[in-house]
Amino acid sequence: MARWIAEWHPDDPAFWESSGKRVARRNLIFSIFAEHLGFTVWTLWSIVATKLGAYEFTTDQLFWLIALPNLIGSVLRIPYTFGPAKFGGRNFTVVSALLLLIPAVLLGVAVSDPSTPYWLFLVIAALAGFGGGNFASSMANITYFYPRSKQGVALGLNAAGGNIGVSSVQLTMPLVIGGLGLAAAGWFWIPLIVVAAACAWFFMDNLTSAKASPRQQLAVAGKAQTWIMSFLYIGTFGSFIGYSTAFPLLSKSLFPDAPFAAVAFVGPLVGSLIRPVGGWLADKLGGAPVTLWNFAAMGGGVLLVWLASTSGSFWLFFLAFQVLFLTAGIGNGSTYRMIPAIFQAKAVAERGESEEALLYGKRQASAAIGIISAVGALGGFLINRAFGMAFAATGSPALAFLAFGIFYVMCLALTWWCYTRKVGVKVVASLAYARV
Repeated sequence: MARWIAEWHPDDPAFWESSGKRVARRNLIFSIFAEHLGFTVWTLWSIVATKLGAYEFTTDQLFWLIALPNLIGSVLRIPYTFGPAKFGGRNFTVVSALLLLIPAVLLGVAVSDPSTPYWLFLVIAALAGFGGGNFASSMANITYFYPRSKQGVALGLNAAGGNIGVSSVQLTMPLVIGGLGLAAAGWFWIPLIVVAAACAWFFMDNLTSAKASPRQQLAVAGKAQTWIMSFLYIGTFGSFIGYSTAFPLLSKSLFPDAPFAAVAFVGPLVGSLIRPVGGWLADKLGGAPVTLWNFAAMGGGVLLVWLASTSGSFWLFFLAFQVLFLTAGIGNGSTYRMIPAIFQAKAVAERGESEEALLYGKRQASAAIGIISAVGALGGFLINRAFGMAFAATGSPALAFLAFGIFYVMCLALTWWCYTRKVGVKVVASLAYARV
């Protein structure tokens, strides 16, 4: 029988200290576990693509295999956002975890047959997008469990635990494949997926207060703030997932003899671990100013990586890339903290400081998170396609780096215009700037 909690008041200090904190922490832990595995399956092709030399695919074809999971995962994030509100957070976590078995099993089967055609690899890579959808449902669910004052850190931890899945793949898969063969890249995750689904079934909860129809949630698609934050999230999370999945193949293309497989996990790990710090800084200083300066740093990071890519030194290239991972991680935390701040501040402004207004704001923020995370994840697809097209056209990634730099300047300008300039800032934007 499904476990539903009818009374949930996390913004009530007495309730939070007496029982809410313990229940929220338990749900967060097992949400992180399931989401972590979602990211591992989602980004598995970042390593598998570098091991398909026997199939003689072109560099552009290999970048397609890395890009497709990002595209499908971003699209799935929209329906996945509605899953917890429609079926319950615990119930949907179980189902979304079990769906990861499909791409894992198919990968193990496909790479065991040397005659597997390229189009079938594309289909299996696309199905890995199931893992990308998990992020939206997990974040939308956890939003309801925590009070406003703690959402920055809670969402940062939940997201970071998932993001580290990229690092887990890039650390473990070269060892697993080297010892057991390429098919093990699929088989390895199956028992862990089953355990994650079982843990969600036995230890997570559904919240009655989180129930909402997709029609109610889709109302946020008409809000300008939803699309402004979506654009900014392409620049932060889209950069993180795009660079994380592209780095191994990009390194192999630029420095064929470099030991990229041994260190590819470092960047995603850095970006994941620093993400809660971005949320914490946003809690303390405001999401908008942190995001503004972070985009400036990302623009500088792209310039450093481009210069390092022409230096002939893999280690200089590797170190420069860590700047991008570091700033993408901080930006993930700060932009994500802005989402509940904006929508809850707007709800309070419209309906007054009441529990009903706070719950309405949480429902708006939860729905917005799904749309924003979906659009943001498209950055992972765009970055990999940009690299693939740049190599196909010029044999160099320089044009892609130029495009990324221009985009970060646009993100910086948009953040300043909408959230940090002193004249003409709307109330909801000023509240996003403040320490909410």
